[in-house]
Amino acid sequence: MHIYPLLEIKNLQIDFITETEKVTAIKNINLTINRNEITGIAGESGSGKSVTSLAVLRLLSKTASFKSGEILFSADGKEQTDLLKINEKALQSIRGKEIAIIFQEPMTSLNPVFTCGHQVMEAIRLHQEVGENEAKRRTIELFEKVKLPDPAQIFNRYPHQLSGGQKQRVMIAMAMSGNPALLICDEPTTALDVTVQKTVLALIKELQASTGMGVLFITHDLAVIAEIADRVVVMCRGSIVEEAPTNSIFVAPQHPYTRSLIEINKIVRGKNLTSQNLRANSDVFIHVEQLSVCFPARRSFLGKPLTFTKAVDEVSFDVYRGETLGLVGESGCGKTTLGRTLLRLLEPTSGTIEFNERDLLSMGNNELKKFRKHMQIVFQDPYSSLNPSLTIGSAIEEPLKVHHPELSARERKEKVMGLLRKVKLEPSHYNRYPHEFSGGQRQRIVIARALVLEPSFIICDESVSALDVSIQAEVLKLLNDLKKEFGYTCIFISHDLSVVRYISDRIMVMNNGKIIETGQTEQVYTNPASDYTKKLLDSVPKSLPLHA
Repeated sequence: MHIYPLLEIKNLQIDFITETEKVTAIKNINLTINRNEITGIAGESGSGKSVTSLAVLRLLSKTASFKSGEILFSADGKEQTDLLKINEKALQSIRGKEIAIIFQEPMTSLNPVFTCGHQVMEAIRLHQEVGENEAKRRTIELFEKVKLPDPAQIFNRYPHQLSGGQKQRVMIAMAMSGNPALLICDEPTTALDVTVQKTVLALIKELQASTGMGVLFITHDLAVIAEIADRVVVMCRGSIVEEAPTNSIFVAPQHPYTRSLIEINKIVRGKNLTSQNLRANSDVFIHVEQLSVCFPARRSFLGKPLTFTKAVDEVSFDVYRGETLGLVGESGCGKTTLGRTLLRLLEPTSGTIEFNERDLLSMGNNELKKFRKHMQIVFQDPYSSLNPSLTIGSAIEEPLKVHHPELSARERKEKVMGLLRKVKLEPSHYNRYPHEFSGGQRQRIVIARALVLEPSFIICDESVSALDVSIQAEVLKLLNDLKKEFGYTCIFISHDLSVVRYISDRIMVMNNGKIIETGQTEQVYTNPASDYTKKLLDSVPKSLPLHA
């Protein structure tokens, strides 16, 4: 008797049709997913990997048109169902039960007004005829299976009360609640710290091995694919350009696009752009002494703070003129709070911040407003950093209107045009809106806006974590080149030690509000002094094997 594969995609073409244009997102692809196997799909944003995964469950928008092809699913291997031809009711019986999906951002996947336990119970009862008590028992059992701490307590907590890694585990528990034959993971670790990413990858592998399900794992990070997948499919511009067992594809990639992806990954994970000798040649530019930032943890009935959490706990350090200081640590360690406090976007509880020998904390509002042109920040999400109703030219010009009112409209526009060229964008982009640009282009726009006042100090807060590795490399090189040209000093905040290593002169490691280690980049990376830094380094995906 013939045994059918778990999933077969045959000659699939998907177009997105709007009033003004038609875009072919998937171009006649053929793909097989087997039981007892993790298949990885790798590729940059826009390659079609997420569209392929969403097409399996017909979760694409109404503008999507299935031009041709079949998506054949067989849970038992005996009979195939074309998921493109069944009605919505039949599809609902498969979604979440026989095919489950885990998305990139768990916070947007979980309903904020219901407890985590309630949401998993709801998924169980949707596909299985069980009572409330039995559903609760199974939910707590699933929470134990995905290794959530204190499952009974997590059951009654709301999503905002959990960390990113814990929320992703809740999503995995929900996905596993129907004992699916196929689990689709769409960038499930992109927003997570490397330590949390490592545990989530290990958990998915463990669940796959114990259940025998097939897993379709989508990511733009080849190092993650190398850690988890048995077989790799590489996509580029809607087409599959290469497919092979994981070891083969990294040792002997056949397609030029695959080779370029591997090379870019190796560059970002194994090279340093900086001179690493600035400390000997530079003076102290920023001096921080015993800096603390506390937030109310519990309040009385009348709103009076009763207890406090120390987000930054009496930290002291120096930043040298012209250097890039990498600040690394897990989510919640206090690095973003520290960065924003250095710019006085948050007020410290105690301590000293000296900026080029000037006491930043003694400045009044008027003096601080004038001084702000010397300090800028580049945030993680460029889309939410830009006003969608303003053209990018207007967005970049805005700080000039505040700090340089003497400039004419023509002078401001000429300055912005010049900056657009410097960040590798076209002057013709001046009148376009943020939604008309890719993520990497939007990040370049935000960098241009940060540089328009020619600041002497910039903080980059997770400014490349949401980007493809190839775009990361471009943006990091751009930041380094611009630093040489403009001469600014930079603190680069990230949870990814590989990225910090790539761009930093020195690295400062933070944990639980404290600075636990500081040193030259290669010294910290190759010979860490603290156990915490060693743990962070152990969690970084291993370097990709050299290809022939």
